[in-house]
Amino acid sequence: MDTVPSRVVVLSGAGLSAASGVPTFRGAGGLWEGHAVEDVATPEAWRRDPELVRRFYDARRSALTGVVPNAGHRALVRLQAAWGTERVLLVTQNIDGLLGVAGAQEVLEMHGALRKLRCSASEGHPWVDIVGDQDRTARCACGAPLRPAVVWFGEVPLYMPRITAALAACQLFLSVGTSGLVYPAAGFVRLARQVGARCVEVNPAPVGGPFHEVIAEGGETALPRLVAALLA
Repeated sequence: MDTVPSRVVVLSGAGLSAASGVPTFRGAGGLWEGHAVEDVATPEAWRRDPELVRRFYDARRSALTGVVPNAGHRALVRLQAAWGTERVLLVTQNIDGLLGVAGAQEVLEMHGALRKLRCSASEGHPWVDIVGDQDRTARCACGAPLRPAVVWFGEVPLYMPRITAALAACQLFLSVGTSGLVYPAAGFVRLARQVGARCVEVNPAPVGGPFHEVIAEGGETALPRLVAALLA
């Protein structure tokens, strides 16, 4: 950019965590233990077979054991630490929590958090930290069962009013390692472009769209270089 941006919004997806070895949990044909992933990640699945859904998220939580942030995570944390949370908004579709582990002061986890449980009756009730497998008898203070604090297919992503407001005021939008197929996140680049923001995609397999610049590279190598240039 010719000028240093006063507001930056970064959207990250699964590609940011790929270099850390986070598994996709989709086997042959997109299945997990013979079930379509969508069939263990919906409100209907929870009502139909909560034990199966808990087992799926227990396995995902277990798979994060020993997984650490990569250089891409650390670069974004460095940018936010240097410029502050008012100037740099980190938004992620990932539920692995690796940006937080890397030391981010604030991350809007629009699809929820794998290491959290929430009330199955009300999203607004206090969330609970979880390590390891979920206790099948765990209950919210209101008495309702606790469920994984993950946004399922058919549910509305979190923090949308704040994200939309930030996009309307940003001067630089970075899309890192996301497929660009899942809405509403897939529409973020268009919202940012409408207000004149410079839009950059960082992805080893670019998905295209109305970006000004495409860096066909993994975030673990591209972001340290990009952040260094912004801070120089």
